[in-house]
Amino acid sequence: MRNPSALRFQDLAGELQAAAPHIDIAAILAKQAPRVAVLLPCLNEAAAIGHVVAEFRRALPDATVYVYDNNSTDGTADVAKAAGAIVRRERLPGKGNVVRRMFADIEADIYVLADGDLTYDASRAPELVKAVAEDDLDMIVAARDGGGNKAYRRGHRLGNQLFNIVVEKLFGQAFSDIFSGYRAFSRRFVKSFPASASGFETEAELSIHALDLRLATAEVKLAYRERPENSKSKLRTYHDGARILWTIGRMYYALYPMRVFGCMGAGLAMLSLGIGAPVILEFMRSGLVPKFPSAILAAALMQLSWLAFVCGIILQAISGSRREMKRMRYLDLESVR
Repeated sequence: MRNPSALRFQDLAGELQAAAPHIDIAAILAKQAPRVAVLLPCLNEAAAIGHVVAEFRRALPDATVYVYDNNSTDGTADVAKAAGAIVRRERLPGKGNVVRRMFADIEADIYVLADGDLTYDASRAPELVKAVAEDDLDMIVAARDGGGNKAYRRGHRLGNQLFNIVVEKLFGQAFSDIFSGYRAFSRRFVKSFPASASGFETEAELSIHALDLRLATAEVKLAYRERPENSKSKLRTYHDGARILWTIGRMYYALYPMRVFGCMGAGLAMLSLGIGAPVILEFMRSGLVPKFPSAILAAALMQLSWLAFVCGIILQAISGSRREMKRMRYLDLESVR
């Protein structure tokens, strides 16, 4: 669906062309404002979604607001539609599934992703959009700041900090809030993002994708607010925390298999040497191998060690090819500027 503001701009350009043929219409269209889409994944947020849609429409009057209902049972879709959003449905449960569907379906130049629970400040959305457009960023993260323990529980805050440290140690310099649900993206990022997460681990996947491809990113501190009384968090602390940790480990293995298999190979080699050293020393002293089972075990472990190194080399080559494919897909798309 074309942005109505873009169509009005083209009509105006046509009138200018007829009135003054010497005007370079192509240059005018090249300066056309980018199309902005606001993406709001929702599950049972009827108490807040109407206010969220209204705030984003007020902050970004030329943007199109999309609400993707994830099997809500409280009338979220009806409230969002009444507030002026384009409502669609994703039947597969989980935020990751919704984000993947939104990124696939919606065409825009800049995407603003937020939650539908009224915890994020929509009035700062123009700042995020401006940063993506003018600084040619691929992703800007709105790190949560303040809100108190009711808005941002102490356990969740501590877990977020620990995961931030883990991601930074594994993948390099990260963000101060890798789980923020309020972000803005370029079209390049969205259409080259190989989404695979199904739940709340999608934010970690977004952050790691940017770090892996070394995309242009930034982070700003934005106020975080308490949920409305009738709105409840869908995050299950321990269950989703375990899934996030598994996702981080899985992505590390997929991106850096040589490091994983290299450590396995080194460990097996050291174990082999530890078991086989007494056998070798005894053989050098007496010419006999009295501990034949130990010799067999040491030889088998050394073979497994070399096999691990070879597997790591092969998988690292495959990982590098996948990274190049993602990079080429990214380069196929035009930047916002």
